[in-house]
Amino acid sequence: MAIYDTEEEQVEQLKKWWEANNTSLIAGVITAIVLVSGWNVWQNHQLEQRNQASQLYQQLLDSSAKNDYATIDKLADQLSVEYNSLAYAHFAALAKAKSKVEQGDIEAAKAILQQQVHNAGSQELQNVARLRLIQLLLANAEYEQGLKLIAEVDPSKIEGFAASYDELEGDIYVAMDRLDEARNAYQNAIKTNQATPLTQFKLDDITAPAFNPAATKQ
Repeated sequence: MAIYDTEEEQVEQLKKWWEANNTSLIAGVITAIVLVSGWNVWQNHQLEQRNQASQLYQQLLDSSAKNDYATIDKLADQLSVEYNSLAYAHFAALAKAKSKVEQGDIEAAKAILQQQVHNAGSQELQNVARLRLIQLLLANAEYEQGLKLIAEVDPSKIEGFAASYDELEGDIYVAMDRLDEARNAYQNAIKTNQATPLTQFKLDDITAPAFNPAATKQ
């Protein structure tokens, strides 16, 4: 048995339904249009922001190639203020730290890197900043501070960087003439299967003759 006996009854029921619901339907359609339009505007704004930040960062790279330190500082600061939510601002900060090192302003470089360790937009960038800071501390003979930074690292947040931390730890111990600890650090780096061939060379270089199979055979 049909729900409605005639097409006229179906049409009449449809009219009544429409009269009862047309206001909410129209409001829903308008809301959907506004949401879609707003999303598109936001997306376009984000794209424009990324393009502008990218252009500024490219200018910064060009300035770096010319050792134009004043422009590097200016562009890095502009990116930090206007585009702090984008990765370009953090890339610029790393470039600024490098320029400070080249100018001999080690303390300024350390301050920039320390800020990025805590505020960079991703774990990857935080690890890059921390590794550069440790390298700077090593170069500045601040060995204990470097080891402290390594000890504070959360192992769950260094995926892909473990070998770099272990290798740097080994470098610091070599500089401190603590070769047993350096060997352990280099061996740990190699065990990650992420170490570069240079790590093995460093390990071989500090291996005592008594523990070197090749030396034993001679």
